[in-house]
Amino acid sequence: MIRKALLITLLSGVTLIGSAQQKISFFASDSLRVIADLYLRDVNLPFIILLHQADASRGEYIEIAPRLLKLGYNCLAVDLRAGSKINYISNETVLNARKDKLSRSFLGARKDIWGALEFIKKYNDLPVILMGSSYSASLSLIEANDNSTIKAVVALSPGEYFRPDLVVKDHITNINIPVFATATKKEVQYVRAMLADIPGSLLTLYEPVTEEGEHGAKMLWEGTESSDACWLELLLFFKKLR
Repeated sequence: MIRKALLITLLSGVTLIGSAQQKISFFASDSLRVIADLYLRDVNLPFIILLHQADASRGEYIEIAPRLLKLGYNCLAVDLRAGSKINYISNETVLNARKDKLSRSFLGARKDIWGALEFIKKYNDLPVILMGSSYSASLSLIEANDNSTIKAVVALSPGEYFRPDLVVKDHITNINIPVFATATKKEVQYVRAMLADIPGSLLTLYEPVTEEGEHGAKMLWEGTESSDACWLELLLFFKKLR
C-alpha cells in the first residue's frame, strides 16, 4: 500500500493536454512505409520511442503511452517490421514489408528505428529515450551504443535474440547513458550477465520481488502482479533523468 501511494503521488498533479493519439506513417531507411501511433503532448517536450516485442504491434503500448505522457514526454509507438498483433491491433508495417518484399527480420527492424528517429526531428531535436520490449529492447541498447542522440534506454526483457549473426553483449560495451532494464525471475541472471559491461552507476535492473513477472512491456501492464512496483522504479528512474 505504501509503494502504491508513492506511485499515485508521483503521478498526481499533472494535467494531460494536447495528447490525442494519431496514426501516422513515415519511411524506414530502406523506404519501407512504417506505421506508428503518435501521442503528442507538447512539441517542446522530449520523445520516447516505443518498440514492441516479436509477434506484437504498437498496440503493446496502448495503456503505457498515456502514463508516459503524464510524466512530460511525447510518445511514438512504432509497428516494427518483425511482429504481428496484440491488444486487437494488427502490425501494419509487417503487411507493408510483405507487400514490398523487404526484410522482416529482427535486425532489419533497426531500419525502422532509424526512420522513427528521423521522423520526430520534425517536432524537435531534443535527446530521445528508447523503450524496447524483448528483441526491440536489445535493438534499443545497440542503437544507444552507436547514437549520441539517445538520452536513455528502457530495455524490457532484453536478450541475445540475434545469434549467430550478432551478439548483443559485444555491441553495447560503449554505452554511457542511463539504462533501465527489467527481467522476470527466470531471465534475471541471463540479463544481468548480458548487461555486465554497463557501469553500475548507469544501470537500474528491476526484477519482481516475489512474483515471476512478465516478459517485455507486459511487465508494465495493469493487472500484472509486479506492475505497480515496476512502475514505481521506472518513475524514479525518469525523475533522475530530469
